[in-house]
Amino acid sequence: MTNGPPPSLVPELDVTDLDESRMFYVDVLGFSVVYERPAERFVYLARDRAEVMLEEAAGPGRRFRTASLGRPFGRGVNFQLEVPDVDEIYERVLAAGHEPVIALEEQWYAADGDEAGNRQFVVADPDGYLWRPFRDLGTRTRDS
Repeated sequence: MTNGPPPSLVPELDVTDLDESRMFYVDVLGFSVVYERPAERFVYLARDRAEVMLEEAAGPGRRFRTASLGRPFGRGVNFQLEVPDVDEIYERVLAAGHEPVIALEEQWYAADGDEAGNRQFVVADPDGYLWRPFRDLGTRTRDS
């Protein structure tokens, strides 16, 4: 897990094929396996200060659901992931044959009286969960 205090939020995502998802998260997004429970089809991953749990939806053990799953999973949410080199992650996404939902861009967002900038892109994992790797570009004064 991460150095320092533990994260206060760790999403646990149901996935169709744990092996395929693990490959995406480790080989493409750069997460590392912290621990896993193969018999339960579960893996706990970390990258810098971000942590996420994956479990195979049809696997054994407890599953928490309020409705049946339908693709794409995670509708209505995207996960923003700060990375030191967003360009390198983008190249890994392309090399692995994943089509970005939003191509690499610089985007500035209103934040109080200033603007906060990100160099970012959006990609869907094998089940359709959206991930937005980004590099912080800092802030600038918003033009009136």
